[in-house]
Amino acid sequence: MPSVLITGANKGIGLAFAQSFAVDGWKVHACCRQPDKAKGLQGIEGDISIHKLDVTDGLRVASVARGMLDEKIDILINNAGYYGPRLGFGEIDYEDWAHTFQVNTMAPLRMVENFIEHVAGSERKLIVNVSSKMGSVAENEGGGAYVYRSSKAALNVVTKSLAVDLKEQGVTVICVHPGHVQTDMGGEQAPLTISKSVSGLRKLIGKVTHEQTGQFFNYDGTIIPW
Repeated sequence: MPSVLITGANKGIGLAFAQSFAVDGWKVHACCRQPDKAKGLQGIEGDISIHKLDVTDGLRVASVARGMLDEKIDILINNAGYYGPRLGFGEIDYEDWAHTFQVNTMAPLRMVENFIEHVAGSERKLIVNVSSKMGSVAENEGGGAYVYRSSKAALNVVTKSLAVDLKEQGVTVICVHPGHVQTDMGGEQAPLTISKSVSGLRKLIGKVTHEQTGQFFNYDGTIIPW
């Protein structure tokens, strides 16, 4: 049975990923900070394990990884994310900016460092970092959003370096843009439903090859420029 580990799985895209993989018969490891409040996860039928995990807590990440030493993780989806303060030039909250980097940039690398043996020992050997088109330097024509943009741009660099460093182990690492989705972060007026986004991402994840490691994909499978 193939397996997937998803961070930030208690709501939005993470929850939809967990539901989708569970329906398809995957073993799902769903991670979130407050499992007791994750009613959506608790209601999923199938082979699902819910783990209490704050991705910014290095000791907790290491503890969860040690507790899963015998588990193979075919796909690791670093989905947990934080938009940060929606402030413009001259208004930046630098402490919150640092926290945003902790969640969006440092935590995915921490997850990979702790779970690399689980992934490398699996059949699929795939790491998916959920980034954002807002992290593309070439696509930035709107300015602003310094905190979120910079954290996702940095995640893209982390993804590329991981792809290089883990290539010889046969591990594929990609970053993806889920689209402007109707989540708490994207807002109710966003043009893309969660189900359509995750459906597209599932198709992409299912067909991406090791030769495509280190690339930045839109949810529909097209390439996004750095």
